[in-house]
Amino acid sequence: MKTWRKIRLGDACKTNMYSYSPKEKWNFVNYLDTGNITDNKIDLIQYIDIVNEKLPSRARRKVKKDSIIYSTVRPNQHHFGIIKSQPENFLVSTGFAVIDTDSQVLDADFLYYLLTQSTIVESLHAIAEQSTSAYPSIKPSDIENLEIEIPDIATQKKIADVLFSLDKKMAQNRKINKNLLQQAQALYKDRFVELRPFNGEMPPDWHLGEVSEIIELHDSKRIPLSSRERATLAKLYPYYGATSVMDYVDRYLFDGIYLLLGEDGTVVDNNGFPILQYVEGKFWVNNHAHIITGKNGFTVEMLYLLFSLTNVQSIITGAVQPKISQTNLNKMPIVIPSKAELSDFNSVIQPIFAQIRNLRAQNNRLVVTRDTLLPRLMSGELDVSNLDL
Repeated sequence: MKTWRKIRLGDACKTNMYSYSPKEKWNFVNYLDTGNITDNKIDLIQYIDIVNEKLPSRARRKVKKDSIIYSTVRPNQHHFGIIKSQPENFLVSTGFAVIDTDSQVLDADFLYYLLTQSTIVESLHAIAEQSTSAYPSIKPSDIENLEIEIPDIATQKKIADVLFSLDKKMAQNRKINKNLLQQAQALYKDRFVELRPFNGEMPPDWHLGEVSEIIELHDSKRIPLSSRERATLAKLYPYYGATSVMDYVDRYLFDGIYLLLGEDGTVVDNNGFPILQYVEGKFWVNNHAHIITGKNGFTVEMLYLLFSLTNVQSIITGAVQPKISQTNLNKMPIVIPSKAELSDFNSVIQPIFAQIRNLRAQNNRLVVTRDTLLPRLMSGELDVSNLDL
């Protein structure tokens, strides 16, 4: 710590430097909204054909490699990340503060990890709670006015490398899980979609039915917690919204394996397929997602595969606020295979999903390790000078 020095963050970085102008006449935009990134994990980038569709007014911020994006609304929801690559014509919401560092003074990865440690997040959220806007929010100047202690650039990079190595392993595990899910989808498609030998007739013991025959809805237990209430709770169990983890709380409503399907807001992707979350363990969920388990031979894993390959655009209502109601979901027609066929297929996919859960559990342990190391590295308590990275 003797060689560390205190700086005002705004003296080593700039915020919101680049914006899109309609004069640039892009034909399309890949757009990231604040709710679609959490802890540097993106769950959805919206493709917008701006020749035929209106570009959202908030789709304006440009980013570049190593730009840090940090949601100015409710910082405690962890809607932040650092850009390492981006699709063509990429814009992010004006709800982000886009931070670009002076690389001679401040390493971008070091700053990203510094800004994500709990003490900084809680400090910024406390400022947000005092704001006079409709939602608890901060200004870019609140970030710029932070006073931080930093070592030399070489030490910054070493600290960032230690933390990045853990994040890299977690990213690899998520990539493996994505591949495993794609394999399971391919098996489902091969068995129940593309190779159904109908020839004008349903296979033996198959029938045309409705979703209500294969799902149990647990929506009556959904109880939202306000952001103000969540701010007072210890961060133990995930608090899910329609598309992702919104927060962590010290209580739970469910314990087990469930499928979450978006009810309102962002309920489908760009191709009309539903937004799904396959979740396990203890968790809380708000009232913007259906909570589903299976019946009559359908496991949660099979439901995940079925819905991930089913276009649900026809059951969506609401022009301004898209919604998938319980009634429309239950009445959606589907082909239901025989129980023997379902049982056989379930025995094939269960090992795949067991591996997915194992890798998720490994990532949860890595998160604990990283979060334990983070404040000790950022304070200089742990010396990295002799590390060979």
